[in-house]
Amino acid sequence: MNIPQWLLAASAASITLPALAVNPQPDPDNPTGYILLRTEVQVSEAAQTHDPMYSAWANALATAPNSMVEQIDEGLVANPDNVKRAERVFSRGDWDFLTQMAAPEYTYQRFLQAIGKFPAFCGDYGDGRDADAICKRSIITAFAHFAQETGGHVAKDNAWDNPLALEEWQQALVHVREMGWSEGQEGYTTGCGQNDWQNRRWPCAANQGYFGRGAKQLSYHFNYGPFSEVMFAGDATVLLNNPALVADSWLNLASAIWFFLTPQAPKPAMLHVIDRTWVPSQREIDAGIGYGFGTTINIINGGIECGEQNKTKGQPVNRIRYWEGLAAHYQIPIEADEANTCWQQTPYGSLNLNGATDVLYTNWEASWKYHADRPGGVSFECNLVGYQTAYSALVPGDYEKCVTNFYGSHANWPEVRIVDTLPTDGGAGGGTGGGDTGSGTPSGIIVWEAGVTQANVGDTVIHQGKCFTAQNPPGVWETPTQSNWFWKEVSCPVG
Repeated sequence: MNIPQWLLAASAASITLPALAVNPQPDPDNPTGYILLRTEVQVSEAAQTHDPMYSAWANALATAPNSMVEQIDEGLVANPDNVKRAERVFSRGDWDFLTQMAAPEYTYQRFLQAIGKFPAFCGDYGDGRDADAICKRSIITAFAHFAQETGGHVAKDNAWDNPLALEEWQQALVHVREMGWSEGQEGYTTGCGQNDWQNRRWPCAANQGYFGRGAKQLSYHFNYGPFSEVMFAGDATVLLNNPALVADSWLNLASAIWFFLTPQAPKPAMLHVIDRTWVPSQREIDAGIGYGFGTTINIINGGIECGEQNKTKGQPVNRIRYWEGLAAHYQIPIEADEANTCWQQTPYGSLNLNGATDVLYTNWEASWKYHADRPGGVSFECNLVGYQTAYSALVPGDYEKCVTNFYGSHANWPEVRIVDTLPTDGGAGGGTGGGDTGSGTPSGIIVWEAGVTQANVGDTVIHQGKCFTAQNPPGVWETPTQSNWFWKEVSCPVG
């Protein structure tokens, strides 16, 4: 499994993180740029992702190799444990019962393969939770949404179109492509070709359409790209260049499982609502958002389906009918603290969670906080925000890309390069890390090294070619860059 180890380590309950700040140095290879030490950048990231929920998200999005997934089929001894659990609680007979109207591209084998790609779906719990019950509830929840997103919606008494008199909740997965669209048509290309970070990260391919495909009707390049990154080891271009795979392969169901497992912070992942790994914040509780099927509606489409104004609207009413029909048939218990509806909830898009201390976010953005001790007052760090950006806290390596402005999304951000070691000789491979003169340090002057140097009052240090005398006891991170309470800039002695 591809579990991002940096997230697991950062979220260990026993972790103790030092109060470490990055220490930008002039880049010896770029007269207008700066370098940052990778270890400092990593600690800056870890300090913001130490909550155990980041580990839970990483585990949920861990994936199995496609080569293994493609070997999965019904009843095989070699099937992964989570696939065997899915077969046990939702057999081929159950699949056939709910897919009698389904498009032929959806098969039970592809359903099992989609589950096998994500070991956390129908996975084990080591804390006493009933993994079989959670697996069954997860699958039935997914089918309730499938019945709305891609269902037939044919009345039971319509003998002409529904000769088997199927319940509407038995009519999932009828459509594999959005109605009115077919391969070879360009469409849903809004924003394609613009000179922005979305196109630099997820570039649209010529003559391709990003209309709805698969069980979740994946749409738009900024959704095909991230899904492709998860399916193909970080390569966004596979599905951007060949989006038809989301209709014609096991990806048609994997796209829905991926959505089911992915938080869109501040919205939680649907799995974590169902298995109660997620704990709603006080502001969410105040907004009526808690456990139950209704919150999964809010996650999917709360902006147009939740709230008092949408109480009788067709889409949420359908979803609730389908869920209640499926839950009754499959004997899914509804707990006392669960709500099937979301009309009593504030839609997530209308819920202001900024500033809440019990809410977590999953996207990085440049921190514009002013730092007097850093060049130009720039932070040289990123922080978590509650909206989509070019950089995800769920993607290993994205924090470093944020700090270096890899996709050019931060206006007026300095040129930054991250290095494993600071230069020691003033050249590309050396220098003192502070851009000092390289011609020898004057006698009695201390070369400042952030996090190491311990200066006393009266000591003179050199940093970035400037000298400073300590006028009050500085800490090891009170980097001298200008005169302040700790330091007074002085002329550097010669020789």
